[in-house]
Amino acid sequence: MSKVKQSVKLDLERIVFIGRTFEEYLDMFLLSEEELQGKKILDCPAGACSFTAIGNKLGLDVTACDIAYYHSGEDLKNKGLHDIEHAMEHMQKAKNNYKWDYFNDIEGLRNHRLSALQDCTNDMREYNGRYIPVTLPSLPFKNAEFDMLLSAHFLFMYADRLDYQFHIETLNELLRVSKEEIRIFPLVDLEGKRYEHLDKIISYLANVSCTVEEVKVPYEFQINANSMLKIKKG
Repeated sequence: MSKVKQSVKLDLERIVFIGRTFEEYLDMFLLSEEELQGKKILDCPAGACSFTAIGNKLGLDVTACDIAYYHSGEDLKNKGLHDIEHAMEHMQKAKNNYKWDYFNDIEGLRNHRLSALQDCTNDMREYNGRYIPVTLPSLPFKNAEFDMLLSAHFLFMYADRLDYQFHIETLNELLRVSKEEIRIFPLVDLEGKRYEHLDKIISYLANVSCTVEEVKVPYEFQINANSMLKIKKG
């Protein structure tokens, strides 16, 4: 394997450590527990999501990776608690950019986020080997190591700070380590606009023999964030 170039780990202050629950993942990626059985799954980047913790409790084979995992679980838990409160304050002002049928209200949202953080950091303490520190666009995994790769709230969301070249390099790396399929959610930026280079990305993927589909999902919290990209390797 080629030597992965080392990057300086991100300062903890610059990491936002907030995550989604296992149930949110099933809805965001249009998945059922049954279809995940027997598959080796990577959540990249996983943040404070509880998908890995709950998935493994249910007998699934899930690995999480994130730049945040260079830091200790205890530091991340404290950071997560602070970040959730900070996010809830901002949410109060930006309530109209979101649909509230999933969480009902800010208290419901807070409970989901705290539950995900608790499950994630407890699991991290017990099964640290499932939580791999990485610095994208490089991943320390073997070719085709995972059957399925899930990537939430990262790639296209931060179009203002991650350029097209970064997206292509990251996608190439995700393709390298996955055997069958990649799902990316959502397809909008932080303002809820469809990622401006999405069609270019889809053409690029088609040219490297992937089958790509934009799929509507039963999850919409941020307005317009209700589709994922389903990429099947050729």
